[in-house]
Amino acid sequence: MTVLLVVAKAPVPGAVKTRLCPPATPTQAARIAAAALRDTLEAVAATVAAGGGTPVLALAGRLVDAEDGVDLAATVAGWPVLPQRGDGFADRLAHAHADVAHAYPGRPVLQIGMDTPQVTPALLADAVRRLSAPGVDAALGPAADGGWWALGLRDPRRAAALRAVPMSTADTGRLTYAALLAAGLRVGALPTLRDVDDWADARAVARVVPGGRFAREVAALRPAVVAMSPDRRPKAVR
Repeated sequence: MTVLLVVAKAPVPGAVKTRLCPPATPTQAARIAAAALRDTLEAVAATVAAGGGTPVLALAGRLVDAEDGVDLAATVAGWPVLPQRGDGFADRLAHAHADVAHAYPGRPVLQIGMDTPQVTPALLADAVRRLSAPGVDAALGPAADGGWWALGLRDPRRAAALRAVPMSTADTGRLTYAALLAAGLRVGALPTLRDVDDWADARAVARVVPGGRFAREVAALRPAVVAMSPDRRPKAVR
């Protein structure tokens, strides 16, 4: 059974979604991040409830310090929560996969982050099936900005290949794909999603999932953004 690994940062003001500031304050940005994380965790939980795997959270920071920390902790009650370790994001990702491989030997892993609150149980279940298809050792979900939003590995120890990949660049997706191929893996493609980095991303993703917590937090901020525009025209919002 596949391990569904969520790699996330505790949504502490000033530590997450800083590219949303302005228009958001650090606390508002953290609330948006917390909503994105809860939507993501609930999509994973629904996937698991339908028989789609085992959930694990690899966390940087502490939920007790986070916005919406009590509800986030309740959402992951019963989940294994692993502290992130390592120097740099690529190293932390590789360690998270290695820790899961140690805890769940022989199990494939599908890893996602907290920046795609539009994920659904159906999308995650399809990714799990893609990873289990014949002739596939890895599955990579590109992000619209050139990164990636999901990585599946039949053998999560092979995530060591990520250590050579620069993260958070416009070439991260392409370089990750190349690193997986260079490691001898056969890579299957997952759908492309838009992840949330800046305000334009937040608005676009909120329109995809208008009924989620993430969309509600973005909508709560929007009137203040419109008010910042000199002519107060909604088209000034990006």
